[in-house]
Amino acid sequence: MARVVFFIDGFNVFHALDYRVPSSPRDTTRKNIYHKYKWLDYSALAKCFILSTDTIVDIYYFTALAEWSQSKVDRHKLLIRALEMKGVKVILGKFKLRDKECPLCKKTYKTYEEKQTDVNISVKLFQCAHNNTFDKGILITGDSDIIPSVRAVKENFPTKRIGVVIPIGRSADELKKVCHLNMKMKEIHLKNSQFPDKMIIDDKNNIFLERPSTWI
Repeated sequence: MARVVFFIDGFNVFHALDYRVPSSPRDTTRKNIYHKYKWLDYSALAKCFILSTDTIVDIYYFTALAEWSQSKVDRHKLLIRALEMKGVKVILGKFKLRDKECPLCKKTYKTYEEKQTDVNISVKLFQCAHNNTFDKGILITGDSDIIPSVRAVKENFPTKRIGVVIPIGRSADELKKVCHLNMKMKEIHLKNSQFPDKMIIDDKNNIFLERPSTWI
């Protein structure tokens, strides 16, 4: 029996679900086919990628709040509360405003960039390996910035096995090569890992969480 800890890159998965693809080979328009799966129960998703003899010890969800948009923050906080109700541990990073140059017109503009998430994942992965809280550490990400941490864990804790689940529609060949095992997220995993449209918190006082209307 192996103890398993999951390390989930929230925005890496979110952007994969937000990615638009052609609806058919001849169609020039692009359709978002995975948007409807954003009300995602990561505790259920994690169970799709373990053996029957494995035990999930912890699930860490790394993300940041888009504080410049209250509607996005409100939706995200709903998801965070739903995840915490299922025992998922949420670790928040930050967005920072930075200058970026347009590759076409060469003009500089300001944009928000997520910071700290890859560092937070790397630190927590190494920390958990050092504290011997897992036999298998499974990353859900396609971000190659995690590779140095994976190598460090493999070098310092050779009995630990590191796996990676690649978000749907993404490829991460370098990350797959450095991990002991790799798995691919499929639409069936997303479909079977949705929270109920309405989650009752307090039935007596009619308190509940509801899937955001834009995530349908």
